[in-house]
Amino acid sequence: MQYTSELKRLVLPEYGRNVQQMVDHCMTIEDKAERTRCANTIINIMGNLFPHLRDIEDFKHKLWDHLAIMSDFKLDIDYPYEIIKKENLHTVPESVPYQASPIKYRHYGKIMEEMLKKAESMPDGPERSALVSMLANHMKKLFYQWNKDSVEDEKILKDLREYTHGVIDLDASTYHLRDVREPAVQQRKSKNNSKKAGK
Repeated sequence: MQYTSELKRLVLPEYGRNVQQMVDHCMTIEDKAERTRCANTIINIMGNLFPHLRDIEDFKHKLWDHLAIMSDFKLDIDYPYEIIKKENLHTVPESVPYQASPIKYRHYGKIMEEMLKKAESMPDGPERSALVSMLANHMKKLFYQWNKDSVEDEKILKDLREYTHGVIDLDASTYHLRDVREPAVQQRKSKNNSKKAGK
């Protein structure tokens, strides 16, 4: 009895040992046209193993790349696509530059900071008021996601004032933000208020 651990290591285990053996057999065929026909049959079998991927763009191209990899790039056939080069198989992609600029309050995020800068630079008027209202309410929602224990309007408006260097200064006693708590929490508060009112 031969254990799987004693067999040849599979290059792409997702296709299984039978497909690998087909590829190995294909490489032994002397006639190039016959080899190419055999390779096309193997590609169809490989595609049948992942039918849900058939509609994905370049799926066939990837299968031919995988066939070349499984043959250690030794299968001499007429490939219908330009296959991946062996030297490019393990190349490391270039690192993507990441803007590591500091964020004042991480729970609000960088985009909110940029939007508040925009609001700060806008002239006073209904357009800025509408934007400030949306931003302040969204800040409250973001704050609540970060800290569900406490989300006071006064804290949100204080942060808004700080972000805009005092340009947007709203009074918590007169400016009220929407309730962003979960429905269950709002329901409990509503019931408690109803009980207090009934006393």
